[in-house]
Amino acid sequence: MNTEKSVLITGGNKGIGLDTTKLFVEAGYTVFVVARDFENFPLQDHAKVETVKYDLSDVEGIPQLVSQLPGIDILINNAGVMFSLPYTEYPAEKIRQILQVNLESPVALITEISKNMLSNGYGRIVNNASIAGEIGHPDVWYGITKAGIINMTKSFAKILGPDGVVVNAVAPGPVETDMLHIIPEPRKKAIKSAVYTGRFAYPEEVAKAMFWLATDCPEYINGTCIDINNGAFPR
Repeated sequence: MNTEKSVLITGGNKGIGLDTTKLFVEAGYTVFVVARDFENFPLQDHAKVETVKYDLSDVEGIPQLVSQLPGIDILINNAGVMFSLPYTEYPAEKIRQILQVNLESPVALITEISKNMLSNGYGRIVNNASIAGEIGHPDVWYGITKAGIINMTKSFAKILGPDGVVVNAVAPGPVETDMLHIIPEPRKKAIKSAVYTGRFAYPEEVAKAMFWLATDCPEYINGTCIDINNGAFPR
């Protein structure tokens, strides 16, 4: 446990992000949770949790957001959106939003937060990608952004790694979160039939992997993406 270190988690108010927040709180970290709203957030008044209301589609405002925070030692880029729309019927505003939230904001956060990490010679960054970034996805733009997250992870590991910053990602299959309800039933059945245990991942399983990458993971594991799909890849 290291009570001196701080972590920023985007989308840390629910789903995978909430379970990740809980792990860091239990370990004694100061946790900054960035989300659009905190309705029903169970750690709202916890002494080790600071809530930061922010819409990550506002990419241009991220430098100012980060400047108002203390130095961050660990960044968890967890927030993401999926619209499950046919590529032929994707409104331009939805394309822009998914690019901003899923791809542009993580890049901006890494760019700004890594400045403190580089000055300290230490930092951990974990990005939440998806199996969709490896095998494609019916929501074409979602798959594109998640593939971008994987490439972004490797690129920043090359750039920041020599100065003590470790950058990794996870690529989960479908997880038992609110986002799961967007997936059509036939696709859900196909996914369950493709995995070893016939179920979707639990949020805490992904959270534990992200926590490990952000804390106890050896420094030599850098620029990698851990698959969390229970055998679904490469179907």
